Amino acid sequence: MYPLYTKRLVIRPLTEHEAPFILKLLNDPGFLQFIGDKQVRNLEQAREYIRTGPMQSFLEHGFALHLVSLRAENHGEGEPIGICGLLQRDFLPAPDLGFAFLQEFTGQGFGFEATRQVLAEEFTYKGLTKIMAITAPDNEASRALLEKLNFIYTESRNFPQLGGESAIYHLHKAG
Repeated sequence: MYPLYTKRLVIRPLTEHEAPFILKLLNDPGFLQFIGDKQVRNLEQAREYIRTGPMQSFLEHGFALHLVSLRAENHGEGEPIGICGLLQRDFLPAPDLGFAFLQEFTGQGFGFEATRQVLAEEFTYKGLTKIMAITAPDNEASRALLEKLNFIYTESRNFPQLGGESAIYHLHKAG
């Protein structure tokens, strides 16, 4: 199933080798503002985040956040620009679509391209019928992306685990 290829991107599971990129992404101003501070300040903490987050999720659930990189001219993997995939949160009844991109790569359609490809794969190969998404109520870019992907806003709810109010969206598999 992975890696996935789009016209401009390569999407594949994260490994500990991506620790320098993860350190940069988790401390990006947009990530801190809209997702939160994961307290990852050095390469060892970034490796631990990858091991206990995406790698563990993939082992337990068969899905996880994946590395999103630009597609190189030779169709290989180029510069990493973000993460995208599914998470299983204890407080949600269905997998949650997650994505984050370095600020310099937002507003260029990469988020839509990556999330659309990941959703297609996960619905097809995992037999999922429903996927959720949560975002900060003031994160207009994420809300617009979710709506472009046909997610439906259902409610806002306070999640202490996330530090406050979140807008909740649902997407059901067609057919």
